[in-house]
Amino acid sequence: MTGQEELCANIDLTCVGHYGGFAEGVVLDSRFMHVIPDGLASENAAPLLCAGVTVFSPLLHYANATSRVGVMGVGGLGHLALQFANKMGCAVTAFSTTEAKRDEAMQIGTHHFVNGKDADAMKKARRSCDLIIATAPASIDWTPYVRALRPNGVLCFVGVPGAPVSVHVAFLQGNQAISGSSIGGRHLMRQMLDFSAQHDIVAWTESMPMDSVNTALDRLRKNDVRYRFVLEK
Repeated sequence: MTGQEELCANIDLTCVGHYGGFAEGVVLDSRFMHVIPDGLASENAAPLLCAGVTVFSPLLHYANATSRVGVMGVGGLGHLALQFANKMGCAVTAFSTTEAKRDEAMQIGTHHFVNGKDADAMKKARRSCDLIIATAPASIDWTPYVRALRPNGVLCFVGVPGAPVSVHVAFLQGNQAISGSSIGGRHLMRQMLDFSAQHDIVAWTESMPMDSVNTALDRLRKNDVRYRFVLEK
């Protein structure tokens, strides 16, 4: 069986003939399920299965306990990346264009907060990070963030900007790199869940009954959530 045929077979097993995300129940192949560790509540674990592993993967790939890690965007992905980086022993910097996020970022383990709209603050942040995880789907001038990388530093995108990323090669003279992320497979998902349970890392969630899904979607469109809705039966 080719890789494409196997992918199609997996999709058929998982999706075809079943009701999807708003169903009260669904039959799944065990390969697509994960045991939630003791001590990790379901409403906090659910968002980790996407947002959590998305930011956990580049941290395992590019960072260690001596790394200086920046997280661009304090949102659904960013608030988890900040927690993971802190518990891995990294020096953690949050980059956000929303000054109101400062207190929240510090609360979840950030050591430094930089307002991305403040040109002077961004200048002071030059060569301060070994890794910057870009979580926000923003279309901005990426040059200040590349200049915030130390030699051999990596700017890793886990959010998808609305426009192509453009950076002058002159700012990549210290072996800096720009990358995407492979997200993670089953083994990495297991690592992430275990790490979260051991270090009390949770997604900030607001639970709502299943029949309030339209209310949740309306509030999501207004950016009125910190940081994930979880629908319960």
